[in-house]
Amino acid sequence: MPKRSYRSRSIRKIYIKTPGGKTVIHYERKKPKKAHCGSCGAILKGVPRERPYKLRKLAKTQRRPERPYGGVLCSKCARLLFIREARK
Repeated sequence: MPKRSYRSRSIRKIYIKTPGGKTVIHYERKKPKKAHCGSCGAILKGVPRERPYKLRKLAKTQRRPERPYGGVLCSKCARLLFIREARK
């Protein structure tokens, strides 16, 4: 029987075959929801859907798009914001 903390629906089971031919179960937390735009709530493109400990291992350029407000606002909302700021 698995450890008590692994007996939850929020934990994902991964069946892995070892070199010896035995199948073992690895337990992993499920992936979080996709990142959403702070303004309109649209799903952000270019932002990986990973747990924080896996995101930390990625390069900064792989974590979010390299534009102003990348990873916070969608490109549509960012464009509208720049136009609004330029008019002031």
